[in-house]
Parts: sequence; structure tokens; C-alpha cells
Amino acid sequence: MPKFLSKRWYGLHLILAFAYGLVAAGLLAFYVHWSLGLLGLLVLIAAVFFTIRNYNATVREMESFIRTLTHRIKKASDEVVNEMPIGIVLLNEDKLIAWHNPYIQQITQNNELIGENLLDVFPPLSEAKEGDKKAEITYRSRVYSVLIRPEERLLYFTDITDYKELQMHYNEEKLVIGIVHMDNLDEVAQGMDEQTRSMLLTNVTGLITKWANKNEIYLKRFASDKFLAVFDQATLHQLEETRFAILDEVREMTGKNKVPLTLSIGVGAGKDLFTELGEMAQSSLDVALGRGGDQAAIKYKDKLTFYGGKSNAVEKRNRVRARVISHALSDLMLESDHILIVGHKMPDMDAIGAAIGVLKAVHANEKDGYILLDESNPSIERLMQEVEENELHDYFITSEQAMQMVTRRTLVIVVDTHRPSMVIEPRLLSATSKIVLIDHHRRSADEFIADPVLIYLEPYASSTSELVTELLQYQNDKLTMSTLEATSLLAGIVVDTKSFAFRTGSRTFEAASFLRRKGADPNLVQILLKEDLNQYVRRSEILQNTEIINHTAIAKGKEGETYGQLLIAQAADTLLTMSGIEASFVVCRRPDDMVSVSARSLGDFNVQVIMEQLGGGGHLNNAATQIKNTTVEQVVIQLKEALETCQGGKQK
Repeated sequence: MPKFLSKRWYGLHLILAFAYGLVAAGLLAFYVHWSLGLLGLLVLIAAVFFTIRNYNATVREMESFIRTLTHRIKKASDEVVNEMPIGIVLLNEDKLIAWHNPYIQQITQNNELIGENLLDVFPPLSEAKEGDKKAEITYRSRVYSVLIRPEERLLYFTDITDYKELQMHYNEEKLVIGIVHMDNLDEVAQGMDEQTRSMLLTNVTGLITKWANKNEIYLKRFASDKFLAVFDQATLHQLEETRFAILDEVREMTGKNKVPLTLSIGVGAGKDLFTELGEMAQSSLDVALGRGGDQAAIKYKDKLTFYGGKSNAVEKRNRVRARVISHALSDLMLESDHILIVGHKMPDMDAIGAAIGVLKAVHANEKDGYILLDESNPSIERLMQEVEENELHDYFITSEQAMQMVTRRTLVIVVDTHRPSMVIEPRLLSATSKIVLIDHHRRSADEFIADPVLIYLEPYASSTSELVTELLQYQNDKLTMSTLEATSLLAGIVVDTKSFAFRTGSRTFEAASFLRRKGADPNLVQILLKEDLNQYVRRSEILQNTEIINHTAIAKGKEGETYGQLLIAQAADTLLTMSGIEASFVVCRRPDDMVSVSARSLGDFNVQVIMEQLGGGGHLNNAATQIKNTTVEQVVIQLKEALETCQGGKQK
């Protein structure tokens, strides 16, 4: 209520109170004397008169005030609806525009919108889902937040372009930390004279510095082979658009000089704390190195993205790491009550051979150890038949037996995989805090065993059997091995190298030579790897259904039939021997009802990147994946889509 009306209202109440007082006084006066009572009556009549007059004036002023206020409110409402910078659209039952305020005309630059279909006027609204109460659209280079009231058939349009631009600038200016690492520098520089080494470092450092200056990156060298890079997210987007071209530049420059020096880059972004960014950059670099180097790993919040990875991991000639790992492994074994050795599901010859080799190291340290194996499969059937006739059979146990045996002091050694979901018995990983990892696969982007006490992951190695063989050389000078033990390790190397044809380095032959001296029998290897005639025929049936696309072969098994993993892998290997084939993919359903894809290449085609898009992994020229709840034909379609977006590891 306005102040002038409040005062009048309070005055009216005072007059009424005074009148009531006069009535009481008048009654008292009549009781004393009639003249006093008459005087009081006259005063009372005057008070009533003035009260009525004041009341009528108050009512008239109140009515006038209400009329004025109503007019002002209506005028203000009309001005708000017509002039405020918020668009309002009222729809009829057919979703045609029944009314809109003038701001909608400014947005659309159209004065004749009544009767038009809403989606014809604002096509981006067609992307809004049924029942959405809010949408964000881009219309005529502006961004609008649309508040939808379906019950009233009303839409409110608010221009949020300036806010979005401010948000974009804020995000682009966020800090990003990267670590640039020169892979294998010490190995490469060995044997070089000082002048050649200095020239190499000068050329590589010059390229990196030029790249940093071009992209406005602050670069600081903090180790002989490492640089700290500080930049913002806008620069990170530019680097991603060029797919971190510095990787190719360094590889091409050093390749001309026959020097296998590459770069690995770890980047942390998307967090506010500098400490978190630094930790993310280091963990990204660890992942990049674990995948063989020559690539950039970008961790944005919790998502990892990779660029590069076009070359195979460079073999390390220095065996210092193998010796250190071997001695550390012995110490862990001696501190444990017993050791459990576990490989991946559907184990192959490399997994079983490596497990038998680790078991030999356990016995060399005079500890009790066991290998987990729930059931055999065609790829290891002949080896397990030999094991059945050997004392090694006593050291194979099932998963349930292992779970009854495991304690917090048990050492679990995982071989030939680093993905928890691939381990034969994943429960073992949480039943103990002492886990050792030995693997040769490139590190997966999304899965890795948590907190192992010892990691020996070397993507340059031909096989896990090769890594285990090197560890055995530092276990005991007087180490003796049975023919079956040595042959199992050799068979694992032979299978994964395709008889020393792929991923074979000097250390591979050295490992094979050590096993041969320890009694490995090449003839027994051939017996273990002999192929069944029926398997050969079934493999030929798979190869009949082969489609060739740009030197890439895709073969698929029949939907109603199941095929063993070994058969699928052999079919992929066979396709690769055909003329004009640079990469091969075989898609079949396995007996466990999963659809498996085996991928192979000659080296120029990165099949690992393709398989990672389908949830798998592996090496540049040897990878695989397994997919649940799908059909062979659906997986083939997914595979072709992955090849379209990532041809040969070069994403478009």
C-alpha cells in the first residue's frame, strides 16, 4: 500500500478509536448531567461525520490507485513481452505458430510467421527428442537456449552466444602439460662417436624446438631425453588436427640416417590442478611407451586418445632391465608363501610356454608354484598331451583350486596379457596385493591390471616366451631344464614369430639359442604344431568366403558354425601369404559364443589400431578382439566402418 494511503488509513483508525472513546464518555456524561451528555453527543456526531468523509476519500483514492497500478502493470507486461530480448512462440494443436513476440521476428528476420510450421522456421529443433524440456540450437550463426513448455505449447528462446563464446575461450585457455620423450636414445647412441651423437641430438632437438615455437609451446629440457611442454587447449586442438606431425618429421629425419630414433609424447588436459595435469602427462607417456613408443597419448579427463604408433617398437639391445627384473622377481618369490601363474583365457602356445618357463624360475628359487588352466583347447592340445605324461602335470590346477589356495602372501604372476578381463581367473587379482605382470603386447588404452608390484612389459619382444627365457638366464648359473620345458618356451616363440618370420630381433635368436642349449627339441616343436587334416579343410572353407578391399582381405566363417581360436588365427596367417594382400581379417564365432576377429599385416598396415576400435588390441601387425552378443555379419560391418575411419592406422 502507498505511504499516503497508509497514513490516511491509520488516521481513519485513530478517528474511529476517538469516536469509540467519545461514546463511552457521552454515556458517562448523561449519567452525571444531561447538558454534559448533550455536548458529548454533538461532538460524537461531528466525529462520525468526519469519519465517514475521510473513509469515502480513502476509498476513492484507493480505487484511483488500483486503476493506475493496473494500467501500469498491463503496460509493463506488454513492453516486457514485446521488447525483452527473449523470444516467445505460442503453438496451436498442429504445432503451427499461433503467436510470437517481436523478438522472434528479429531472430528469424521474417515478419510473416503466423501459421508456419515450427520445424520449418527452426529446423535445428527437429533434433530435440520427444519430451525434452530444454534444447540448445544453432540458428543463423547464433546459439539459443530453448525452454520448452509442452503443456502450454510455449517455447522461450534465449540468445546464449556470448556465454558460449566466453566458455569456449575459457576452455581453450586452460593449461595443458606434456612430456616429450626421445625413445631409445641411449640404445641408439651406443657405438656413435661424440660428434655423430651431438649432431643427432642437435638435429632432433632443433626439429622439436622449431615445432614448439611454431605452435607457441613453452619447451624446457629437464633430462637428456625428455622435454617439458606447456601450452593451452587451443594449441592441443591444433596439434590433434595435424595428428602430431612432429612424430612423422622426427621418424623421417632419423630414418634417412638409418637411426631408429622416434618420439613419444604424453599429454594431460582437462583438469584444473597443475599437479593432476603433471601426473596425467606422465601416465600418458607411460602408456605410449608401453604401446611401443613413436606415438602421442593424450589423456583428457578420463579419456585416452592416441596418434601415431606407425612403427614397430625398437628392440633394446641392452639387457640391464632384464637382469634387474629377474633379480627383483626372485626376491618377490622368496618373500611369498607360494606362487600362482595365470595366463589369458583360451591360452595359446606362448601363454602356456611362458607359464612353464616362470614355473621353472619358481622351482629354481625352491618355492612352490602352480599354473592355472581350466581346460585345454586345440592350439595347445598336443602340448598338454605331452604334459600329461610328464611330471609337469602335477603343477597344473584349476581356478577353483587356486582361489582356495590364494592368500595375501601369495604371489600371482600374470603372463601374456595385461588386461584384467582377459585373465583366466580375474578374482585372483583382488585376492592378493602381490601381482607381477610379464607381457609383450602393446598396452591397452582402456584396461590395465591395477597396481602390480613388478611390470615387465616390452612391446619390442617377439613373445612372452622370449621375455621369460631372458629372465631365466639370470636366475641361476646352474639352471637345468627338461626337454619339454625348453621346448615349450621355444614353441611359444616359434608360434608368435610365425617360425621367425615376424617381429624377430637379435634377442629372439639369442633366446632360441639359449633354449636349444638347454635341450629344446626342434622336431618336438614341429610335432606340437602339427595341423589336423580336418582343421585344414575347415580353414579352407573360411578362406572361400573372402572379400578383398584395397589390398585388405576380410574372411568370415558361417554364422551357424563355431571355430577354434587357433583355426581363426591360422586362417588370418594364410591370407597374408597371398599375393597382393597387405592385411587380413578373419571373423568367426568361437565355441564360447563370442565372435572373434584375428588381424594380421605385413607391417605397413597397423591392425592394432583397427582392433582397438572394436575393443581389442595387440601389435602393429598381429592383433585380435572378441565381441559378445552379436553376429558375424554385424562384426564384419563394424570392421569395415573401422577400416573406413582408420585405414592402415592412419585415421582420417
